[in-house]
Amino acid sequence: MKVNLVSLGCVRNLVDSELMLGRLTEAGWTVTDDPAQADVIVVNTCSFITDAANEAIDTILELAKFKQNGICRALIVAGCLPERFRENIAEAMPEADMFLGTGAFDRIAEVADSVLKSGIPKSKCLLPDPNSISLSDGPRIRDCSHSAYIKVAEGCSHQCTYCIIPKLRGKQRSRDPKKILAEARALARAGVKELIPVAQDTTNYGKDLNPCADLGSLLSEMSALSDDLWIRFLYGHPESISDSLIRTVAAHPNICPYFDIPIQHAANKILKRMGRQYSQEDLQRLFDNIRAIIPDACLRTTVIVGFPGETEKEFNSLLRFISDIRFDHLGVFMYSDADDIPSHRLSGNVSKKTATERYDRIMSRQLQISAENNQRYLGKRLKVLAEEKPEDNLFIGRTVFQAPEVDGITYIHSKDMEIGKFADVLITDTLEYDLIGDAV
Repeated sequence: MKVNLVSLGCVRNLVDSELMLGRLTEAGWTVTDDPAQADVIVVNTCSFITDAANEAIDTILELAKFKQNGICRALIVAGCLPERFRENIAEAMPEADMFLGTGAFDRIAEVADSVLKSGIPKSKCLLPDPNSISLSDGPRIRDCSHSAYIKVAEGCSHQCTYCIIPKLRGKQRSRDPKKILAEARALARAGVKELIPVAQDTTNYGKDLNPCADLGSLLSEMSALSDDLWIRFLYGHPESISDSLIRTVAAHPNICPYFDIPIQHAANKILKRMGRQYSQEDLQRLFDNIRAIIPDACLRTTVIVGFPGETEKEFNSLLRFISDIRFDHLGVFMYSDADDIPSHRLSGNVSKKTATERYDRIMSRQLQISAENNQRYLGKRLKVLAEEKPEDNLFIGRTVFQAPEVDGITYIHSKDMEIGKFADVLITDTLEYDLIGDAV
């Protein structure tokens, strides 16, 4: 039997999808990239914000057509969408046959087999407690990418007023460092060149374990696996980034000096309403400290505009902070309201028109900052991981300052490079987000 799986949302969701494919192949299923050839189609969904939920619904409806016009016998929806909307989503979407919450993804093979053999059960929802999500070490079916994400923890113990993640994923539960290192070792042996530890709050890794562990020690052990390997952690939290962690990054050449720290805002009033337990002054000290220890560190962040209570004064405070810090990379979200998050009850709603204008102003400023920042690489020789060859004599890769999918890329002029290998590149031109160079 053949299965097709579509993974939506964040890279943490991608890891769950790869684990589901691993369980399905262990159970004898064959994976196909073509939904028209699949007996069962699985959609692993995101519903963090309204746009993500809408994308998931549109994807489900599109794939449901293969039940009418193809050989598909069952459509299974997994992940955050059924976890958030529970039985209501099953009633609203009869096109799907089964709904698995976030705590049930490890039962995908059992459910797929059962649906085909016994038909659709009366209860179409499997919604165990999210705190029961498996911290699995099972096999993963990955694409041929030379980067691999490693989920080091599940869930989140913060209570940010705009965020649904603790409800969907439970409290933070860190994986055993020995199991993480075993997975990292296996991926390195398989030829992966970049290991990316991720969690909802990656820099808080290990605090819930007994005995406690910490991200710095984990990164140090990962870095020792091979000198020919990048280690890049994503999704730090301003409250859990220590001097010790920063110095660990500085001490190991193959740990990328790349700090992805979503601040969400910089105005103290809005940070308080968001439930973030730090101030603009704390953020300034943190970024100054990172740059004092690692002068060439790359800083990335994400912010939210249009949060309830954000006046022009608070927005300008955020804009000034972005201009002062000069982040290398920055992403912006417009506040997404929903009646099941605490911020829904806050006063001071911001119109969509105003939020859109603020979004555009932030992105316009960041475009200028990024273009100016990139100029410092002109004439420099950088190490690049080659990943694609779109045409003859042209390759695409990334430097340590460019994370996969979310940042810019480096175009490399070369007659011959090996995909999945590191190369030295002389930067000859810069764009707003991308770099251009010649292989040395």
